Amino acid sequence: MPRSGNYSERKRNKMKEQLAKIKEEALAAFRAAEDAAALDELRVKYLGKKGELTGVLKMMGRLSPQERPVMGQLANDVRAALEKALEESSRKLEAAALELRLKAEAVDVTVPGESVSIGHQHPMNIALDELKDIFIGMGFTVMDGPEVELAELNFDRLNAEEGHPSRDWSDTFYFDTDSRVMLRSQTSPMQVRAMDTMPLPIRIVAPGRVYRKDEVDATHSPMFHQVEGLVIDRGVTMADLKGALNAVAEKLFGEGTQTRFRPHHFPFTEPSCEMDVQCYKCGGAGCPTCKGEGWIELLGAGMVHPRVLEMSGIDPEVYSGWAFGFGLERLALRRFKIDDLRLIFENDVRFLEQF
Repeated sequence: MPRSGNYSERKRNKMKEQLAKIKEEALAAFRAAEDAAALDELRVKYLGKKGELTGVLKMMGRLSPQERPVMGQLANDVRAALEKALEESSRKLEAAALELRLKAEAVDVTVPGESVSIGHQHPMNIALDELKDIFIGMGFTVMDGPEVELAELNFDRLNAEEGHPSRDWSDTFYFDTDSRVMLRSQTSPMQVRAMDTMPLPIRIVAPGRVYRKDEVDATHSPMFHQVEGLVIDRGVTMADLKGALNAVAEKLFGEGTQTRFRPHHFPFTEPSCEMDVQCYKCGGAGCPTCKGEGWIELLGAGMVHPRVLEMSGIDPEVYSGWAFGFGLERLALRRFKIDDLRLIFENDVRFLEQF
């Protein structure tokens, strides 16, 4: 029995020494830690599941039942002291890191700020918004539609039958060999969509992108924008068409704007016409911008063909209508006195900042 008592006492004393040593080393190490990562490594070393304090606690089973509570309390006191010291060191490191960050990110509020360049609308969008406002004020509704269109709506329902030059592969972008799905070559399919879905009477404008196989030059592009317009009602005449378009021209370009209407042919209107505005560059005298003619073509228009009305289930004996198609780029060129269509698409900031 004496030998057993001496053995237990030695174990107890050894554990006390180990706990005291762990406490002393850990407290010193916590205070000396230089950053949060180093402090976390020390936490694992001393307080982790495989840490030094846990290793000592595993020796508790070798003590007598009377000594275990005493040594357990001592071990808990050491753990509490280490955890408190760990928390204090963590707070100090966080405060030091925050101070360094504040110094590094300090802002001198007395330094003059840099001026911010404010964006603005593209000249073509300015012209489009002005055009929308004019037509909305005249009682029109603005519609939008798909750029990938069916040839049925782009051609067939607009009275452009097979064999029409505009349906040729050299003029139109098709998606399939059957020539049934395409990039729309005009916004005119919106006439069909409006007549198929809207109650009568109809007054709509439909702006959007269109695509044709045109070579790029001062007045042409393979991608450009149109604004389609359509009116269907009882008693609508060509006089209404001319009066409305002349009013729109004066709203856009100023009072007294000179226009002219020339006979033309479109398969979906009869009679058809083209509307020109007097050249802004030469005032009608003739110059390179208007190709010496003194006039610039603005749009095509006409009375909706009776057959187009019939294909949409509208009785041409009761209703009539007129339609038009603006070239939006040409409208912007005329509106802002720009002499080359390519400037619209080149995104040269020196040019765009003028508007």
